[in-house]
Formats: sequence, C-alpha cells, structure tokens
Amino acid sequence: MRKPFKFKQFTIYQDRCAMKIGTDGVLLGAWSNISNSPESILDIGTGTGIIGLMLAQRCYSEPIDAIEIDGDAFEQCVENFEASPWADRLFCYHASLDEFLDEVDDKYDLIISNPPFYSEEVSSGDSARDLARQNRSLPFNLLLKGVSELLSENGIFTLVIPYKEEKNVLKEALKHGLYPARLMRVKGNPDSEVKRSLMEFHFNNSEVLINELIIEKSRHEYTEDYINLTKDFYLKM
Repeated sequence: MRKPFKFKQFTIYQDRCAMKIGTDGVLLGAWSNISNSPESILDIGTGTGIIGLMLAQRCYSEPIDAIEIDGDAFEQCVENFEASPWADRLFCYHASLDEFLDEVDDKYDLIISNPPFYSEEVSSGDSARDLARQNRSLPFNLLLKGVSELLSENGIFTLVIPYKEEKNVLKEALKHGLYPARLMRVKGNPDSEVKRSLMEFHFNNSEVLINELIIEKSRHEYTEDYINLTKDFYLKM
C-alpha cells in the first residue's frame, strides 16, 4: 500500500482512488470562498475527500457532504473522513449527481467541485482513472445544472478546470443563472502558459475579480502567493 499523504491536521489514504491528490484539489480547497460563513457545504466528485477535509479545517460548517460515484474511492473517502478530527461533520454518499438530486431536497451555501475534465478521449489502460479524468462521466452542462438546483439563494459555487475550458464554462453557467464573481488563472512558473482556472459563481450578477497565481519562481522555489494560500495545509510550507 502506498504511503498516506500527510497534511498538517489530517492524513489522506489514496491507494484505492483513481485520481490521486494533486495541486488542483489543494488549490481549490484553500481558495474557495467561505466569507458567507456557509452552514452547509457539498463537494461533488470528492475522490479522496481532500477538499471536504480542507473545508472542515477552515470553517465550522455542518454538515459537509460529499458525493462520489466510484465505489473504491467512496469507501476510501469514508475512511479518510472517519479518521479525521471532524468525523462528526463529514458525510460521503455513494451516488452520481443525478441520483443525489433525486434523493436530496437540501440547499447548500457552498458547493465545490474538482470535476473530471478531459473532454477528449483518453486511455491510460486504467478504466477507473480514465473515468475520473474524462468529463463524459460528468459533463459541465450537467454539473452546472445540478449546482443551480442545489445552491442556496446566496450560495457560492467554486470549481477548477483547464484554462482552455473557461469560456465554455462561463457560457454554460449563464444558461443556469450562475454568474462569475472571481477567476484565478494558474501558471506553473512565470514563463509557462496559464494551465488552470479557478472559478467562483453565484446567482447575483456583479463585477468579476480576476487575478493570477504563479506556483513556482523556479524549480521547487514557491512563490509567496502560493505559500500563503497553502501553508495551513502542507507540512513543509
């Protein structure tokens, strides 16, 4: 079994999850807006449970719900939740977004998703990993439609996507009454292209705050912005 990934206040086991912990999930968990003091949080497609655990560390929301369609990832997420200091606030459901929508009448003040986003067909030889990476398992239009039904009136929705998908997601979100509030475009280093877009939406049309995050100044030399965003979580920050 692979060694677990240790953060400052919790540990993640991920040997049974197709998608391992990566920068995208950690950035989203740290960047997501909790200024509205969310009383309820939902993580769609939780995988290891990393984002739910980060939000449990950051705020006092109860419940923090998560949904995961893959059976192995669901079981591992439950184990990670139960082993954490916030086990009484964290719940994972083994369900697709459609199934969850059929069962739940609740609204959430904060919804977060690090969705599968490889729109092209990819094959690594690992069907679980391929499903986790390809947005055919959760197309953006279905994700945004589901979010629009689950989000509370003054709620916030955040997600991370490839930068090349940003315009498509903005256009699709408007169809469901979701307006952008913040965009953070992420580059690996000062000379690289923008790779990811972190996006925040709500139901109120307002001015959009756009900024940029550079992760490294040079190899393994992290920028102050990246350190400040992730230092509450990473052991070596």
